Amino acid sequence: MTDITTRIDCAAGRITLTRPAALNALTYDMAIAIEQALDAWAGDDAVSLVILEAEGEKAFCAGGDVAEIYRRGIAGDHDYARTFWRDEYRMNAKIAGYGKPVVSFLHGFVMGGGVGIGCHGSHRIVCDSSRISMPECAIGLIPDVGGSLLLSRAPGRLGEFLGLTGHRMDAGDAIHCGFADHYVPAERWDSLKDALCQGDIEALAKAAGPAPTSALAAQDWIDTCFDGTLPEIIACTTDERSAKALATGSPLSMACTLEMLRRLREADAGIRQALDLEFAFTWRALGQSDFLEGVRAALIDKDRSPKWRQTPDGVTKDEVDAMLAPLEENALVWEDTA
Repeated sequence: MTDITTRIDCAAGRITLTRPAALNALTYDMAIAIEQALDAWAGDDAVSLVILEAEGEKAFCAGGDVAEIYRRGIAGDHDYARTFWRDEYRMNAKIAGYGKPVVSFLHGFVMGGGVGIGCHGSHRIVCDSSRISMPECAIGLIPDVGGSLLLSRAPGRLGEFLGLTGHRMDAGDAIHCGFADHYVPAERWDSLKDALCQGDIEALAKAAGPAPTSALAAQDWIDTCFDGTLPEIIACTTDERSAKALATGSPLSMACTLEMLRRLREADAGIRQALDLEFAFTWRALGQSDFLEGVRAALIDKDRSPKWRQTPDGVTKDEVDAMLAPLEENALVWEDTA
């Protein structure tokens, strides 16, 4: 496969996304290849750790490749999207629960599906180019691939802020918000990877530098404004960029995101609970949400003028509950070894 390579390099299993012209956007086949490699290496004593990396300078992974989901969806095929998300989420959970160190090198854009690959491992590395975000509400989806769990665990109400606005975190923000662990300048990455391939996980601590200051750490207004209902958040927010994102995002997606984060935080949830809740929404997304319209406006026609189903003050609790209701026989099925 030309979009991804998986190989054993001395003591490391290396997974490299090789689709830089498309910002390493994740396809279904790439997701399956990642899972197959993880399964193969889990019981291989010759592999002591896993490296996740990507080619190109612009992006580790700028999200899932939704073009095929859209094409099939407007033709009435919802099963392709459901299969894509079902299998992708299973792979995300395997990364989160993997029995060996998983070291991800998160350069450039790390968005949506890229977070699902790169931000659930045990050692998450950022550099000066890193820009991490969950922008799904802008296209009528919700923060998924386990991103809702990371958002629910962010300090204060930063999770609500990040999930609703799609704000791009730099290296300092990502570490502060729990999406990354270590800041390592990019010029040290090659030598660090060489050491990791020799099985030297301790080389990471030696290569890491002090985390850059996070601007979000001092944003007290976020805790104040993002601790309410969607209409209250919109009314409170005066920051221009954030207000614009709130004004243009899908109201249903934003309301569901708020409810998801509240539930996950109150339950002190784990990765599987988060993915179960996300899948409840995404399983219904093509028929009952703004997703197809959001993709059309942002990525297909690119008119940036989506026609959302509701207004921010028009989304009801019943509509949110319906999108997040348990799927029963259609729910995700977890293997004990996942």
